[in-house]
Amino acid sequence: MAATALPPLPPQFKSIQHHLRTAQELDKREPVVAYYCRLYAMQTGMKIDSKTPECRKFLSKLMDQLEAMKKQFGDNEAITQEIVGSAHVENYALKMFLYADNEDRAGQFHKNMIKSFYTASLLIDVLTVFGELSEENAQHRKYARWKAAYIHNCLKNGETPQPGPIGMEGESFDVEREEAGSSSVHSGGTTQPSSSTYEANNIPTSNFTGIHIPPGAHAPANTPAEVPHNTGVTSNTIQPAPQNIPLVDPSLYSAQSAGDVRLTPEDFARAQKYCKYAGSALQYEDVSTAVQNLQKALKLLITGRE
Repeated sequence: MAATALPPLPPQFKSIQHHLRTAQELDKREPVVAYYCRLYAMQTGMKIDSKTPECRKFLSKLMDQLEAMKKQFGDNEAITQEIVGSAHVENYALKMFLYADNEDRAGQFHKNMIKSFYTASLLIDVLTVFGELSEENAQHRKYARWKAAYIHNCLKNGETPQPGPIGMEGESFDVEREEAGSSSVHSGGTTQPSSSTYEANNIPTSNFTGIHIPPGAHAPANTPAEVPHNTGVTSNTIQPAPQNIPLVDPSLYSAQSAGDVRLTPEDFARAQKYCKYAGSALQYEDVSTAVQNLQKALKLLITGRE
């Protein structure tokens, strides 16, 4: 990506600073996700303030970054086709969420897991680039942001967090202090100052004991999250576990399309989305999720039902 330096972050754009930092952290490993993080920041910034000179200057440079990335990755379907890009970002967000959730349920509390929960919530924010969030993703975002705050505050106070979904009051999470020195957004070698604290907005105060989070349902849960190099956080390498590949539904081998099945445009769109999800899952070598989504697409096309 072309090294286009951003000017200092205007105070009005405090709410997008962490999305920009996440983009920087993912530039090398996940450039597609980094691109959409910047696109989300751009769209959000335009809504906040596109008239103040300092804001216009910042957004102009951010647009230059986006154009440079689009030119560099112009042949990538995840950039050129929104449905592929949406599946890619969603799979990566849920991959981080499920890693943190599995660590949490196992009682393994550490900074890498907190970072994973928090980053997953930011990436679910990014999914709004493609439209309204599903109820499931909205629930995951609230839960991840709340969990990050709750576990962080427990560890900071010398308390042992309770694993899994529990009912707690709202928490606040000071990201800059937690990240120990990474309180700036870097772009093109230029350090951008950022605000000193983050209050975990939209952290629910309701009880989460009934939340439905199926382990491993969307992406491999054994993948550690990205940790910024300057946090001082270290974690043991987690070896990939053997995948449990679901059995193919035998009825699909001999199924015949019923003569009275009439597929609607929405049915075709859903089938296409399942296929795109399967393709995105294969990029992460997640065979189980790929098989599940392909079976859903096949069943829908053959029977007209999901």
